[in-house]
Formats: sequence, structure tokens, C-alpha cells
Amino acid sequence: MSFDEEWSQARGQAVATRLNSVPADPGGGGGSSDYKVTSAELKAVGNEAQELFHWFERDAFHAGAQTNAASKSLDGDGFLTGSAMWTMWDTWRGQAETLLSACAHIHNHLEDTVISHTNHEEVLVTNFSISTIDKHFN
Repeated sequence: MSFDEEWSQARGQAVATRLNSVPADPGGGGGSSDYKVTSAELKAVGNEAQELFHWFERDAFHAGAQTNAASKSLDGDGFLTGSAMWTMWDTWRGQAETLLSACAHIHNHLEDTVISHTNHEEVLVTNFSISTIDKHFN
């Protein structure tokens, strides 16, 4: 059996396998397994997350020093707005840090997924090549 034939057979078996090990068409709403994502698509999403991270990191916190000074000034003048302004800034900062963390997590996870997939593909190609070579020696 040639590499292309083995590869085609392996892909055919993989298409019929679902992540939860349920057959592709169990006859009860399982649907077909036509979900496909390429490494290029994963990499593009990861790059978008990284771009958002850098853009947001640059722009999300520039008002922090001014907000702090304004809230202290308002507090010093006896306005309750000062503490409310500080609370708003503190809430914003916490939410912004959460978004930055999520963007970094998405980018890193997808980058690792692409690398793992590439490494797995190399192992598969090597294994199929070895099985072809072994066939000629056995």
C-alpha cells in the first residue's frame, strides 16, 4: 500500500471518529463530522488575539495617572465623585487586565495547537513511511 493510500485510509477513519468517540452518524442527531480547521486558520485567530492584546495593552491604561490625580483632587475638595472616579478606574483596570489575560491565553493556546499539530503530522508521515519501508523488508 502506498503512502497516499495509507494516508487516505487514515483520514477516512478519522472522519468517522468524533471527539467523544460517538460514531459520526449514530442515527439520533449526531450529525456529520464536517468540522475542519486548518493550522493557517488557527494561526490567524491567534495572531488577531495577539494584535488585540498589544493594541489594548497600549491604549487601555493611558488615563490611569490622570484619573488618579483627578480623583485625589476631587476627594481633597470634599467631592464624593473622587472616590467614585477611583472605583470606576479600578473596575476598568481589573476588566482590562482580564481581557489582556484572555487574549494572551488564546494566542498562546492556538500557537501551541498549531505547533503540536505540525509535530503530530510529522510523526504520522514518519510512521507511514516506516511502515512502507518495513513492508518491503518483511
